[in-house]
Amino acid sequence: MRIISKTCLKSSLPLSSLAAIMMLPAAVAAQSVRSDQGADITPLCGTKPTIVAMTDGYGGNTWRRIAEAELKQEASKCKNITKIIYANANGDQQKSNSDINSMVAQGANVLLAFTDFGDAMLPALRKAQQAGVTVVPYFSKIAGTPGKDYTANIYQDQIQVGQIWADWIGTTVKKGNVVMLGGTAGATSSQRFMDGFSSQLKKYPEIKLLSDQYIVTNWNPTDGQKAVAGLIAKYGKIDAIASDYGVTTLAAVKAFEQAGLPIPAQATIASNNELNCKYLDAKKAGKAWPYVSVDGTTSIVRFALRRAMSEYQGIKSSEPLGVLPFVYVDSAKGVDPKCDPAAPPDADLASPLPQAELNALFRK
Repeated sequence: MRIISKTCLKSSLPLSSLAAIMMLPAAVAAQSVRSDQGADITPLCGTKPTIVAMTDGYGGNTWRRIAEAELKQEASKCKNITKIIYANANGDQQKSNSDINSMVAQGANVLLAFTDFGDAMLPALRKAQQAGVTVVPYFSKIAGTPGKDYTANIYQDQIQVGQIWADWIGTTVKKGNVVMLGGTAGATSSQRFMDGFSSQLKKYPEIKLLSDQYIVTNWNPTDGQKAVAGLIAKYGKIDAIASDYGVTTLAAVKAFEQAGLPIPAQATIASNNELNCKYLDAKKAGKAWPYVSVDGTTSIVRFALRRAMSEYQGIKSSEPLGVLPFVYVDSAKGVDPKCDPAAPPDADLASPLPQAELNALFRK
């Protein structure tokens, strides 16, 4: 039975997309909730005045700005949240630790920490927890003990996402060679996607995984395009690519175009405006490639805030710790994405923020 809050966020998905989600295995529902079906925060707000801090490891891009805007929108429903502190480490792990220490010094009651640096963040998180701050690392699962190293860990169900990709490729592509593109070397999130993907592909003996390790792209379009060009040179025939970021999926598409080769099937997460506009243009021209994407990832911060508020205010929450993005694009079912030529190329239009708020954010 799927876990759905009685007071959930309204979905803008077409019925065909919702039907696709309904087909997900029951095991998904038992441990996770869909990212567009979160609970109402107002019963969790409590009465204690609260200062909320949010730390990003790699902030600044449009995806992160949308996530920050979603945090602010969610927090606005709690009148006792008096201040929101934000910090961006710009990829510097030492700065991330310093940011966390600074937020504690500024009186943060609640700390939401994007798990960009994985387990390396634990000492700083533990120190904040020991200082009496309600600490909620979010996005990926990390090691550590709840109550000791942090309060609770909200995570994207990356294993299940990898399995969704594998099932889609197994039933859509059916046979051929596949690879998975990940982020930085050793990235916890990329490895979890790969674990789910590779294990589920075993159900499909005619699908050959060319590498049992994800391909490093640093989540960077230039590095991603170079990596895929290298894969084309090495393997020649590639029938499907899974990627844990829409930016690298777009890089893969461009690499095949530059090589003058047909674009293979693409399975991804966190698609973006440029990728989806390119897909719709290709479809209009009769040259669309098979494509599936799961989205709604910017909303995970809402789950982190709700869990943190419930813990800090002493109000029980029944929301699962696992969050599962929803199927936003599925060429096999005729489910098309949004495209807005006026929005930034890396905009995530799957966000539940009203269009007017997204437009205002894009103009900043």
